[in-house]
Amino acid sequence: MATRALAALDDPIVAIATAPGRGAVGIVRASGRHLAPLARALTGRDLTPRHAHYGPLLAADGQAIDQGLALYFPAPHSYTGEDVLELQAHGGPVVLALLLARCLEAGAPLRLRLATPGEFTQRAFVNGKLDLAQAEAVADLIDASTSAAARSASRALAGAFSAEVDALAQGLVRLRLLVEATLDFPEEEIEFLERADARGQLARLQAGVAAVRQRARQGQLLREGLRVVLAGQPNVGKSSLLNALAGAEVAIVTPVAGTTRDRVQETLQIDGVPIHLVDTAGLRDAGDADEVERIGMARTWEAVEGADAVLFVHDLTRAGEPAYEAAEADLATRLVGADPARVLHLHNKADLAPTAAVPPGHLRLSTRSGEGLAELRQTLLARAGWQALPEGVYIARTRHLQALDAASGHLQAADALAAQGDGALDLLAEELRLAHEALQAITGQFTADDLLGEIFGRFCIGK
Repeated sequence: MATRALAALDDPIVAIATAPGRGAVGIVRASGRHLAPLARALTGRDLTPRHAHYGPLLAADGQAIDQGLALYFPAPHSYTGEDVLELQAHGGPVVLALLLARCLEAGAPLRLRLATPGEFTQRAFVNGKLDLAQAEAVADLIDASTSAAARSASRALAGAFSAEVDALAQGLVRLRLLVEATLDFPEEEIEFLERADARGQLARLQAGVAAVRQRARQGQLLREGLRVVLAGQPNVGKSSLLNALAGAEVAIVTPVAGTTRDRVQETLQIDGVPIHLVDTAGLRDAGDADEVERIGMARTWEAVEGADAVLFVHDLTRAGEPAYEAAEADLATRLVGADPARVLHLHNKADLAPTAAVPPGHLRLSTRSGEGLAELRQTLLARAGWQALPEGVYIARTRHLQALDAASGHLQAADALAAQGDGALDLLAEELRLAHEALQAITGQFTADDLLGEIFGRFCIGK
């Protein structure tokens, strides 16, 4: 962390901790060293630690801004590890703005300032109340879009993810100590390592990292979801499919070509996994479309480029028509491209063509009757790599997976060196050190300063 950032952490901070707008209750939160004078200025009395005190919240002239609750948490027994003062008032924006201004006025001698995004949780991390993975889980819990994601974020916040990573790190420490000690006795290194079961320890560490990686991949899917784009020619039933999967009329459906001219997005969940479903303009010869529809088709191709999966929707009732099949062949060339595994072929309107056959690996469905929709949902989850074990996973981020991948790579290299048995013990020790650092980066024990700024900068103000 930069020196300037560390200096800023010495200042007490304050912010409105509840969402903008009107509400039954609003909270103004302050954190810093020696906040008892601030609490006395706002309430007119000394507060008993960790007790709720009801009464007037005071302006500078002693008049009440509002009647509410004040809670004082002396360090180190608070969320941030510093003194924390919480003022709970009626949730009107004007009332909260007045309380915030009064806090800044009364806290001026203490150098009280407005908090930056994520600064409360950043202080909790710096003061050892949370490790970095737990701090990230705070934001993930707030942003969770499904109940499964919320439960997984809660497990990560409680330390389940960190505990597994720490156990692996401790195992690496023991193995590193063994290898480093053996470096002092090169004439006995092979026999010594064999007696200590170094290869067995290394194998168990590799298996442990692989298991955590698997659960972390599941957690990343719960956090970020799957971006799915519906693509195909006009009037094949893309908007009807969006409505059927969403269970609501979120897209306009008509028999007129070009009805959908811009992207329509709906987020739904399948077994707790967020699915960000995007309906797009039908793709056809640009010469047959007006300017608005051409812009819509250009945006369709942009959406396809950024999709995790593309549902290529076909119309069973038009199969065999020369013009339709020619257009399908052209679209297939462009949609499938270099990544055919990303494209799932759906043959719609099965209720109107009950005897029509579809190629192997393609799905028949009817948005009108519901045929094939359940299979489509499960196929999407399978394509994403989901393994319906939400209670055994925890929210994870891309950087966590990158760190686990790096640790796994270094352990594989270490295993190859250990198998040689030709005196490459110094290289083995270095690979173990790099694997250890990769694991420590997850919990923040070995983390670049600029990464910390990126992580906490994405939090909401007041958290």
